[in-house]
Amino acid sequence: MDESERLGERFEEHRTRLRAVAYRMLGSVSEAEDAVQEAWLRLDRAGAGDVENLGAWLTTVVARVCLNTLRSRERRREDPLGLRMPDPIVGREGGIGPEGEAVLADSVGLALLVVLETLTPAERLAFVLHDMFAVPFEEIASMIDRSPAAARQLASRARRRVRGQAPAPDPDLARQRDVVDAFFAAARDGDLGALVAVLDPGVVLRSDGGAARARHTVVITGARDVAEQALTFGRLSPLARPALVNGAAGVVVAAHGRPLSVMAFTVTDGRIVAVDVLSDPDRLDGLDLTVPRPPPSPN
Repeated sequence: MDESERLGERFEEHRTRLRAVAYRMLGSVSEAEDAVQEAWLRLDRAGAGDVENLGAWLTTVVARVCLNTLRSRERRREDPLGLRMPDPIVGREGGIGPEGEAVLADSVGLALLVVLETLTPAERLAFVLHDMFAVPFEEIASMIDRSPAAARQLASRARRRVRGQAPAPDPDLARQRDVVDAFFAAARDGDLGALVAVLDPGVVLRSDGGAARARHTVVITGARDVAEQALTFGRLSPLARPALVNGAAGVVVAAHGRPLSVMAFTVTDGRIVAVDVLSDPDRLDGLDLTVPRPPPSPN
């Protein structure tokens, strides 16, 4: 085995962590893969002879690549309502597959990623690296040309926003599914009262329709307003296929084998606190998305 092959093997030992860092930083599967690939190219050019801690070195490279991507994205951002839905990771219930599990590593709901999209690039880097991957503030500071105290403050501001806008979901997936099923049953039946009953009073519905479906890009808050909106797509209930969306109970709405939307639900204390919807056809077509099979018909 030559030096390049040994270097490649060492890099592969860190790929899962690097992909997880990049996905949380960017909310984009393809851009995360590009960032990891860039880290490999830089390592291949530099070699690893002088690198004492390869994992830390690679994490720094990926983080800096992601930071540049976020800053570039911020400069050209033209998202309606300032809303950009991150790429969901979707799988059939019972597992999201090895690729999805590798990216997720531990639970990172779509609602959390949506909130991360509202942070500044430096806040996002500080929060993701420190709170999710235990990178010391001294190392984070050098990536953003700030002092460790300033990096700590950035993470603290991000943490307060996350806690206020992205509550932790119930850990019981079966309980999540019961609540989501009740939501769709009420929408199908046109039962406004039953819908309100499964929604938290402060629930937020965020929908990203992209440029092609700009009128579907909305942010709605409050149980009654969200319930009334849900009634308008009750007719789509028969097209909703149960799925795991970023490890939580969600659905793929599909017709004739083609996805129309992906819906992620955050269920806390038995009620829905967030509904995050991606219905941008261009984005959906670009995802590696397997449409779940319809449930079996009752006998």
